[in-house]
Amino acid sequence: MTVPYLLRRLGLAAVVLWAAWTVSFVVLYLLPGDPVATMASASDGEPVSPAELDALRARYGLDQPLPVQYVTKLWAALHGDLGTSFASGQDVRTAVAQALPPTLQIAAAGLLVAVVGGTAVALAATWARTPWLRQVLASLPSLAVSLPVFWVGLMLVQLFSFSLGWLPSVGDRGPESLILPAVTLGLPTGALVAQVLAKSLTQALDSPYVTTARAKGVGAAAVHLRHALGNAAIPALTVLGYVVGNLLAGSVVVETVFTRPGLGRLTVASVGAQDIPVVQGIVLFAALAFVVVNLLVDLAYPLLDPRVAVAPGSTR
Repeated sequence: MTVPYLLRRLGLAAVVLWAAWTVSFVVLYLLPGDPVATMASASDGEPVSPAELDALRARYGLDQPLPVQYVTKLWAALHGDLGTSFASGQDVRTAVAQALPPTLQIAAAGLLVAVVGGTAVALAATWARTPWLRQVLASLPSLAVSLPVFWVGLMLVQLFSFSLGWLPSVGDRGPESLILPAVTLGLPTGALVAQVLAKSLTQALDSPYVTTARAKGVGAAAVHLRHALGNAAIPALTVLGYVVGNLLAGSVVVETVFTRPGLGRLTVASVGAQDIPVVQGIVLFAALAFVVVNLLVDLAYPLLDPRVAVAPGSTR
């Protein structure tokens, strides 16, 4: 990976972050409703005078024209100041940092379920010798992708919590309470990994180098794991950026279904309260996670296949 390529990727990352922040700013400020009135009414439930509302708008800079607000807030964000929560008065960076660890925990567990489960299904689907079994295994990812996340979560709770009583249904009460949310979050993501990996494995197993390996007497397990899987993993690795975005988006539903703390529940609460600075902070974090993961994926390509290199004039 050359220095110009790295600089170009960092420049594109900056553009992505700016675009995410700008789109969230425009969408949130064009939504119907008055965030100041919502904030004032939620404070103690008593009527607030127009003078008090004007004072609050001036305090948060909402009395300025929209272009002025955009430039002011963007300049502050460039200096690391994401503003103050309308609802709690807390610094946005602090609010996001406090909600982040539970979400990272469930996202990591969901990613583990997705990678292990998706890889296992893809290997089984391409390894099976019986045509009907191969067809059944190959159709499982499409079925899993089509299932709504909230429905999967509710069904898992009904089965493993209410019917069998094996696992807790809600809350954060130790490792056991992480199993159902992780499976719920990882199922659609693992299905995507399985789809891409199974297709890549099928193509890799028909490649000349695999035919040569078989002719030399290499066993089926070695052909799958040593020769085909490395090359087939590259397309699956490419979708990792989308997978991370899917995990962050799914955490909103999963944390709500299982009543777990985290960025998902903070997002729902902030959108409901029209807490614009907090929502923008969460969007900016999600965009940052997306660009960092995609950059790490590019760095990992040569590790999977030494033939993959980024030439000075390459666009990849």
